[in-house]
Amino acid sequence: MSQTATTRRSIVLKRRPHGAPGRDDFEFRDDAVPQPAAGEVVTRTIWLSIDPYMRGRLREQQTYAQPVSPGDVMTGETVGEVLTSAHPDYVAGDVVVGARGWQTHCLSPGERLVKLPRHAAPLSAYLGVLGMPGATAYRGISEICQPQKGETVVVSAASGAVGSVAGQLAKRAGARVVGVAGGAEKCLWVQDSLGFDDCVDHRSLDLRRELSAACPNGIDAYFENVGGAVQAAVFDLLNPFARVAMCGMVSQYNEAEFPPGPNLGFVVGKRVLIQGFIVSDKPEKLAEWRTLAAPWVADGSLVYREDTHDGLENAPEALAGILSGRNFGKMLVRVGHDPG
Repeated sequence: MSQTATTRRSIVLKRRPHGAPGRDDFEFRDDAVPQPAAGEVVTRTIWLSIDPYMRGRLREQQTYAQPVSPGDVMTGETVGEVLTSAHPDYVAGDVVVGARGWQTHCLSPGERLVKLPRHAAPLSAYLGVLGMPGATAYRGISEICQPQKGETVVVSAASGAVGSVAGQLAKRAGARVVGVAGGAEKCLWVQDSLGFDDCVDHRSLDLRRELSAACPNGIDAYFENVGGAVQAAVFDLLNPFARVAMCGMVSQYNEAEFPPGPNLGFVVGKRVLIQGFIVSDKPEKLAEWRTLAAPWVADGSLVYREDTHDGLENAPEALAGILSGRNFGKMLVRVGHDPG
């Protein structure tokens, strides 16, 4: 779509998926590019973020956020270029983050947007390492895991957008960091590029044995992104006074009924702190994180990786991929031309 396009394309939820979402659960809708009312901004989408939480929005039950209903545009954060503005803080040509929707063009209240510098970092980074995933890792590590020098920290989904940052932050704190990832290629990248001390393939024939060998002194903090068999293996190795940051449970997001959890009786004897958290509970952490992390991204000391699909029509495939662990890094859809 060019900047002079008059038609907006959106992807709407056609039906609630049973199991893994697929292309047939969504449909395309074309309408006119909207005009902003007072206080609103119309943006041309450049990048669309694809994140595991989106599966929860497809369920009928409301969790911590309103579900997407059949017929509604699918939700997702974007980076876009302002086309028309009826808000005093934005003019055509500004680049912003915060507009939401699987759409080529988004109509948004101006107060929900944040203006971005064009050349401080790649624009896509503001949906990943400098966006919600990075801030999520920052909060979980700094507020809950609180790694100390010499402790052992385990991070699941270690090659993903959140896990890769969480592990690097734990390393900066002086901890010994062990990742868990799917496949030899991801594990090699986690160790060689991210600098983790070890990485265990969760597809291993004996995950518990491999994890135990990688953590000979037990586990002092765990950043949870996966759940399932990985969680069970980690919990067996938690030390007294261990901390567990419950960020996500992607292994069960496609399940019609969640599997029964482990017996948590050990929590008392080991005095384990287990805390769930949602990054949006403290929105101020995002700006704090960007200020802290931007120099690290600029000098290359904070490593990140992106997995890009081209074209809005491939958003459903990208969502299915991230829920099955096929992504390698932050999952993004490039919707339009990137002027950055």
